[in-house]
Amino acid sequence: MTPNGHTLAPVGIIHSPYKEKFAVPRQPRLVPAATAQIQLMGEANCPESVRGLEQFSHLWLLFLFDQNLSAGWKPTVRPPRLGGNERMGVFASRSTFRPNGIGMSAVELQGIRQEGSQTWLDVGSVDLVDGTPIIDIKPYLPYADRIEHAHGGYADSEPTSTEVRFSDIARQSLAGHPRADEIEAVITQVLAQDPRPAYKKDKPDEKEYAVNLFDLNVKFSVSQSIITVTAIERF
Repeated sequence: MTPNGHTLAPVGIIHSPYKEKFAVPRQPRLVPAATAQIQLMGEANCPESVRGLEQFSHLWLLFLFDQNLSAGWKPTVRPPRLGGNERMGVFASRSTFRPNGIGMSAVELQGIRQEGSQTWLDVGSVDLVDGTPIIDIKPYLPYADRIEHAHGGYADSEPTSTEVRFSDIARQSLAGHPRADEIEAVITQVLAQDPRPAYKKDKPDEKEYAVNLFDLNVKFSVSQSIITVTAIERF
């Protein structure tokens, strides 16, 4: 409940490939192959609420970091872009641990569907965990939202990407899957961002990691700045 007594009710829920926070890219548009579906809910679940939305190529999604709300927040955080070693004010970051747990993402609108009484939005380049509550949807307006010559502070440039390779065993696991190409692209783009903790980068690391994407447990290791997908297993 907000200070003036209003409550926030989700207008929808997102269904995405990311089954856990560990796999989610730190910003939208870093994994363009990742598509998702927004299932509108309650009074927002009607064709009238999205009338005219098809005119726009991109949307702003406002959502809740619902998995982090119980953990609270602190005035300072350690942004991964600074190696996780330097503290910045929470409002100088896009940390998921925030006073009101509200996040925002600019995503591509790929389609609007009506299936019976259910209204769906198909979106691309998402960075939201599967099941995240959506609290508002707004059209992206290039003339107003794009600011030429803006400065991005310590995160002014795009993050570097890491080379990703697939072992023979991992490729065999995808062989014959009807969505093999899409899944391989998402895995590659997710792991290229190196989802490990920031302090692990550029250091020897013998640990095997795993991320849950789609209905798969994707195992990987890192050696000499190359990420290798070692195995892909069904849940």
